[in-house]
Amino acid sequence: MSSAKRARLYADRIYELGTENAFKIGPHIAFLEGEGHKVVRLNLGEPDFDIPPFVKDEVKRQLDLGNTHYCDPKGILPLRKAIAKQMKEMRGLDVSPDRVVVFPGGKPSIGFTQEAYCNPGDEVIYPSPGFPIYESFPRYLGAVPVPLHVSEESNFTFTAEHLGDLITDRTRLIILNFPSNPTGGVATLEQLTSIAAVIKNKCAPDVRVYSDEIYEYIVFDGQKHISIAAVPGMEERTIISSGFSKTFAWTGGRVGYAVFPTEDEADTFKNLNINYFSCIPPFTQEGARIAFEHPERKAATEQMVRIFQDRRDVIVKKLNAIPGVRCKTPGGAFYLFPNIAGICESIGAISAYDALPADIKARTSPAGLFQMFLLYSHYVATMDRNSFGRIGAEGQHFLRLSCASELKVLEDGVSRLEVASRDKAGFEKFMKTTAASVV
Repeated sequence: MSSAKRARLYADRIYELGTENAFKIGPHIAFLEGEGHKVVRLNLGEPDFDIPPFVKDEVKRQLDLGNTHYCDPKGILPLRKAIAKQMKEMRGLDVSPDRVVVFPGGKPSIGFTQEAYCNPGDEVIYPSPGFPIYESFPRYLGAVPVPLHVSEESNFTFTAEHLGDLITDRTRLIILNFPSNPTGGVATLEQLTSIAAVIKNKCAPDVRVYSDEIYEYIVFDGQKHISIAAVPGMEERTIISSGFSKTFAWTGGRVGYAVFPTEDEADTFKNLNINYFSCIPPFTQEGARIAFEHPERKAATEQMVRIFQDRRDVIVKKLNAIPGVRCKTPGGAFYLFPNIAGICESIGAISAYDALPADIKARTSPAGLFQMFLLYSHYVATMDRNSFGRIGAEGQHFLRLSCASELKVLEDGVSRLEVASRDKAGFEKFMKTTAASVV
């Protein structure tokens, strides 16, 4: 189909909607594996564990009971009660189940929140680097994405002053994500308290904070997850979002949820569910309920987190031993976000990028070129910095590596990365023969 015909077929907004490169890179991996290459997959944010047996058993039991019909579009009441109880236990918040809405995964509430609160021209502040939908969805709706850049020097968090500089009278939504994807940044109570003070001082009461807390249980070094909603005066401004994909290694279950400041707001999102999904399968919701309520839940989660921390400690050390790499030790999630500026310089990725035609240059970056070279020549799948927000990311040279693989796989991937970092001749060959067709 020609571009002219395609332009007439689709609404203008469809071209503003981005994607997740973690999935977009899948066909490249499939092609290489089809050619007989074994690819080390460090791209997807999917724990390499199975769901706990007690969750699996409950889903099977519910299927056997015939619990496969329509249910409350807001989410079944037993699960919403379990979520409300978790809010009390983890955050000290007294939440009515009527303020809880269940979604098919953690993603829908990201888009629905922007759809519900933002008119065209309204501004959405979001962390960058951050989950890619934060940046692409505002433009899809005609809103304005305003990146809040987090820096390596600040351990991938930000100051209240930095946020305050971005708030205007057009700000309608502020997205926070701790622990963060892709950096693993974790905020302290002191930071969240100062951030809350700026929000309360500069924003009208109807400006909403969307706090993405999907990695809430995956924190390291004895830290505890803290929600900005627990800061006095913030519960009534904050939407708390989480889900069961990461904590329970249940990415295919597609059960997420959000807690809203008011019952009226929750009912608005219930209506969005009705219009888009009707309801979320009740048998998976019962499995999610058991995930929170089962007595073995805490032990199962803590074991997974210990393994992630052990992997983190080994791989951070190995990455920092590679010339041209600098990697912070993340406080949470299960990603590493090494700075590869030295590699991009020494291997020639920066100069190669500068020499690209404008149309190809617009699709990639020096780190993006190294990412695809690493995949096509050394068979390691990673994500580049631009996969997590492009606005204002020029000159930032990072990769994201997922630690959601067993240690020997991670060590193999890092060993291949080290070899690739010295393979200047291979990179030059890649640029001549392959780059234009894969970036």
